[in-house]
Formats: sequence, structure tokens, C-alpha cells
Amino acid sequence: MSYPEYILLFAAMGLVTYIPRWLPLVYLAHKRMPPWLVDWLSLIPVAILSSLLAPSLLVDGHSLSFTKTDLWVAVPTLVFALRTKSLGGTLLVGMLLFWLVGIVRA
Repeated sequence: MSYPEYILLFAAMGLVTYIPRWLPLVYLAHKRMPPWLVDWLSLIPVAILSSLLAPSLLVDGHSLSFTKTDLWVAVPTLVFALRTKSLGGTLLVGMLLFWLVGIVRA
């Protein structure tokens, strides 16, 4: 491929990525959505985060495992996060627990 073709390819990939994100924002910017839809949409970030975290916390190889270190560190970190609502504190608690578990298991 030549240099102009690469530039055209990158521009096209940018448009293909940008347009699906831009269209709903432009279309829905001045519209009132029903409360049930707003409530439903508020669940999407939690569902995405759960779907990303669950496999790394619960699956060991190809089987379900409740003995992974990640899970045992995530539970008290989650409790701390729910009680304090502090992102920085939650990050520090999670890192501290991982460090402590690494020392204990070594």
C-alpha cells in the first residue's frame, strides 16, 4: 500500500469509529427520554464492568474457581468501596491487599 492509501485507510477507520458514537449524541441531545429508558441505560456501565471483571475473578483456566487470589482481594476492596465511595481509597486498599497477599503466599 502506498502512503496516500494508508492515510485514506486511517481516515476511513476514524470515520467508522466516530460516526456511530456521534449520531446518537446529536440525535438525542435535545430529546426527552422516558424515565424507564434512562433507568435502563444507567445499568449499562455496571453490566459492562461486571462482564469484564467476572471472568478474571472467577475463571481459572477453563473452570470456575473460588480460590483465586484476585477474588479474595476483590471482595474486601468492594466492601471498602461501597462503604466509603472513595475511588482513591479503594485503589489504595486494593493495591495494599494485593501486596499483602503476595507477601503471605511467598
